[in-house]
Amino acid sequence: MDLDELDRLWERHPAWRVLRAHNAPLILSFLGRRFIDDNRGAVPLGELVSALDDELFAVHRATPDRYPQDAAAYVDDWSDPKAGLLRRFYPAGSEEVHVEATPALEKAYRWVEGLRSRSFVGTESRLQTLVELLRQIVHGAQADPAERVAELERRRDAIERELADAREGRVAVLDDTALRERYQQFAGTARELLGDFREVEDNFRALDRSAREKIAGWDGGKGALLEELVSSRTDIASSDQGRSFQAFYDFLLSEGRQDELSDLLDAVIGMPQLGADRRVRRVHHDWADAAERTQQTVRGLSEQLRRFLDDQVWVENRRVLDLVRAVEASALAVRDRPPADIGVQVDEPGLPIALVFERPLYDPQPDVVVDSMPAPQAVDEVEFDSLFAQHVIDTARLIGNIRAIVPPRATVTLDDIVALYPVQEGAAEILGYLTLDDEELSIAVAENGPETTIDYVDAAGTPRRVRMPQVTVTRR
Repeated sequence: MDLDELDRLWERHPAWRVLRAHNAPLILSFLGRRFIDDNRGAVPLGELVSALDDELFAVHRATPDRYPQDAAAYVDDWSDPKAGLLRRFYPAGSEEVHVEATPALEKAYRWVEGLRSRSFVGTESRLQTLVELLRQIVHGAQADPAERVAELERRRDAIERELADAREGRVAVLDDTALRERYQQFAGTARELLGDFREVEDNFRALDRSAREKIAGWDGGKGALLEELVSSRTDIASSDQGRSFQAFYDFLLSEGRQDELSDLLDAVIGMPQLGADRRVRRVHHDWADAAERTQQTVRGLSEQLRRFLDDQVWVENRRVLDLVRAVEASALAVRDRPPADIGVQVDEPGLPIALVFERPLYDPQPDVVVDSMPAPQAVDEVEFDSLFAQHVIDTARLIGNIRAIVPPRATVTLDDIVALYPVQEGAAEILGYLTLDDEELSIAVAENGPETTIDYVDAAGTPRRVRMPQVTVTRR
């Protein structure tokens, strides 16, 4: 970084400005504790002012003149757009101003947090992580099948040696130092991940703000604007950041992954030699909350597009009505005194003459009788057996089965659902699960993944088996 770039950051970046502020300790201690440590999203402005007022009361008991302004004045300064520490906005369906922390506040807080001296700095676990990342990079980019097979065989041999040692009672256990080192690295990475979510949310919000600015100042056709906005939304979703966020969100929504994380965190909390923070127990829920706030920002962009279409239709209809009223008003204005220069000029010098008797006389036509009733012998007998043999799959019942066993933001396989609610209508019911169309559910078929089998009994009482790709059902 050169001198000019550092000079611009020193003057303009909100994180650097807060470090130069005289009340920086109050900002970082109060806002950092409420928003970053507690991983809180938007809060009402009045609630934040009340909490800061309690904080200042406790400070003034020890040092009365340290922070002379009142709580409302401090919050107004911090939420000013020039300060860049808090973002003020009105949430949908609320008439009260809310505020939330910005990525600049997160960066400043994390930097100051890193200034504290640490009694224990682990290096071995980070070296292990770096080596493992290098292995994933090198072997993940390897396209040669022979090289990939050799690497997999090496891993298999290592696992077999470890299994043999475990069967003979030789188990290598990490000592307390190694455990604390790895826990320290996990806790730091978990906190950094929450900060990354705040920055990703801010990037999506910048896209939403750009879309609103384009909509407000657009004077062209709807098609061109929608094409540009949808293209921008697609670019974000297909970018490295968008794909990485979606992969993380899908990973976090997996029920199996959630159960595994919960079990691992419970085991870590139960280790007395670590002295783990109790907040680590719910860190995966904090990740889910942060990811959900990011998804709400993306949904806000889609809602803005829908409102734009509705508003544009209303404006066009209003324009047509204004034109009709203008024509009516002009006609009424000249009704009594029509303009002399309005008329029709005909180039033909005379008018054509048509005598009355040159027209043909009226010639009545005979009535035509149409008999559309078929003869009795022409009526065919209709077979209704095939009509009554039709089966209609009750999709509402299938959706009810899914909602009964799948909690929100969880994923299960179709064979798990069928195990609890056996198939009653044969193969048509299995196809009914695949064709469910509900905004709350998402059906995914693993085309190249593992296969699964589903057993059922048809209407004739014959056992049947269906072999198909694995199907996963996700409830949003």
